[in-house]
Amino acid sequence: MHEAPIINLGGFNLDLSAVLMLFVSCLIVFVLCRLAVANLSVENPGKLQNFMEWVVEFVQGVVGSAMDLKKGKPYISLGLTLILFIFVSNLLGLPMGIITEAHKPESIFGFVIEATRNLSGGEHAEILWWKSPTADISVTAGLAIIVFFLMNYLGLKHNRKHYLKHYIEPFPVFLPLNIIENLAKPIALAIRLFANIFAGEVLITVILKMGFLGIPFMGIWQGFSIFVGALQAYIFTILTMVYIAQTTIHEEDH
Repeated sequence: MHEAPIINLGGFNLDLSAVLMLFVSCLIVFVLCRLAVANLSVENPGKLQNFMEWVVEFVQGVVGSAMDLKKGKPYISLGLTLILFIFVSNLLGLPMGIITEAHKPESIFGFVIEATRNLSGGEHAEILWWKSPTADISVTAGLAIIVFFLMNYLGLKHNRKHYLKHYIEPFPVFLPLNIIENLAKPIALAIRLFANIFAGEVLITVILKMGFLGIPFMGIWQGFSIFVGALQAYIFTILTMVYIAQTTIHEEDH
C-alpha cells in the first residue's frame, strides 16, 4: 500500500508529496502561460498562442453561461487559473509515479520524514512521491474553501442586502436549511474532484499489477482519464462561477 511522506511542523502533519506536486502544477501552468505570450502576434500567432486564446475564449463562455459577461469579466482570470491548474493537476499522476521504500523514519534538512502510518521492526512501506495533487483530499478541500470564502466575501461586498436576505427566503424558518446549503457547496466541490481523480489513480495501480495483460487496458484508461481530468476541471470552474453569480448578482440583474 502506498503511503504519504509526512513531516511534523509544530504538531501539524505536512504531506511533502502534496506540496511537491502543487509546486510542479504551478510551475507547469506558469511556464505554459509565459511561453504562450512570449511572442504575441496578431498576424502570425504561434500554435501555443492559438491554444491559449482558445482556452481564454472557452473560459469566457463558461463565465458567460453563469452570469452576464459584463459583470463576470473580472472573474475570467480566476476561471482561467482554476481550469488550467486543476486540469494540469489532474493529469500529473497519469504518466508516471515515483515510489521509494521507507523502513524507518528518515531525516532531511533537519526534519523527520515518516510514512503516513507508523512503522515498527522490519515493516516497511512504499512512499508515493509523484501523484496528482487533486488525488489528495486536503488539496481539493483547500481549493473548495478558497472558493467558499471568495463567493461569500463577494456576495457581502457587491450584493449585501439581497445576499443576506436570501438566507430567510422564502420564509425565515428556512434559515437553517439555507445555511446548510451554503456550507454543503465547498464539501461537494472538494469530494467530487478528489473522488474522481483518486479513483482513477487507484484503478491505474490495479491495472499495473496485471502485468503485460494490463497494457491494452492501461492505454484505454489513460485516454479516458484525460477526458475525466478535463471534465472535472470544467465542472469545478463552472460551479465556482455559478456560486459567485448566485451570491453577487441579484435576480433582477440576470
